Amino acid sequence: MVRLLWLLLVIPALPALGLLYQWLGSHYDRKRFLPLGRLVDIGKRRRLFMVEMGGGDGPTVIFESGIGATSQNWARIQEAVSEFAHTVSYDRLGLGWSTPAVSERIPSKVVEELRAMLQAAGIAPPYLLVGHSFGGLVVRYFASEYPEEVAGVLLVDAMRTDEWPPVDESQRKQLTRGVQLTRWGVLIAYLGLARLTTMSFFCRSGRFTKLFTRATGGHHVLERLTSELNKMPPTVWPIVAAHWSTPAFFRGMTAHIEGVPGTVTEMLDAKPIVGVPVLLMTPGQPKAISETALQKIGPDAKQLIAEKGGHWLHLDEPELVIEQIREMMTLVETGISCEAMMQEKVSAN
Repeated sequence: MVRLLWLLLVIPALPALGLLYQWLGSHYDRKRFLPLGRLVDIGKRRRLFMVEMGGGDGPTVIFESGIGATSQNWARIQEAVSEFAHTVSYDRLGLGWSTPAVSERIPSKVVEELRAMLQAAGIAPPYLLVGHSFGGLVVRYFASEYPEEVAGVLLVDAMRTDEWPPVDESQRKQLTRGVQLTRWGVLIAYLGLARLTTMSFFCRSGRFTKLFTRATGGHHVLERLTSELNKMPPTVWPIVAAHWSTPAFFRGMTAHIEGVPGTVTEMLDAKPIVGVPVLLMTPGQPKAISETALQKIGPDAKQLIAEKGGHWLHLDEPELVIEQIREMMTLVETGISCEAMMQEKVSAN
């Protein structure tokens, strides 16, 4: 009888304890990690978290992350590139420390916000744009619409819109499933379970994480994330854990997934990049994109196959990506064509 009474008292209190745990943790995280960058006000109650490093007279290197990733995804590469260039990484609206997204998560809207951030922060063009996956589509759109502001474009396994036209039924089901999961994630985060899971994964034994993901059917996702996170510097793990612990992260992911059909439609009709050097870095698997698809990106676009890397090429082969950024900086400063640079590579090999 006493045990039953205790249960009747404790069980209703658990959600309240979870909410308190989440609020205290979020407050502590922002106090620790926000000073690592700065929030840039772009108007209409929107603020973007930006990390700025390095200096120099050449173009500023702008890093654009994949669909659910933040500035931390570029931490290792940005630190290295900042030794020879001025660099900027940031969190898109709805992700990381930035404020929630208030518009559809498609390249045109993201570019509008990115340009507003750069202008508000006083970071003048020209820019060397580096984008991974969905971020590759963002920088493609930026360069095609504002070529006069862009010195060069490096696409790190950019999302292939030609594989999605216009999002068939099986792909739509995948997107619907992803939206359902991220919406559940909002509730889980409010109750502090997402924080408990991520903190267990990053900072402790990981037993609670394994039990929770097995119970919810998320162990396959955990295995994939573990593989990618192990390639990132341990110094950024607590920041990633802080991001993944918040309801805002799951809302942001929902918005980005819901924006995929619009992204595909927009980029299928996107203008090619003209008058700007473009290099597409493609992993050995899957196969290289066709010459026709490459020409849709830009008439002078070139492709480099990275045999050892996967989709997260900048995590698999960071030194190769750093090398390509350095070479494109040299290309821009000396006026060498992208084609001549590629021919020189082939001759050297």
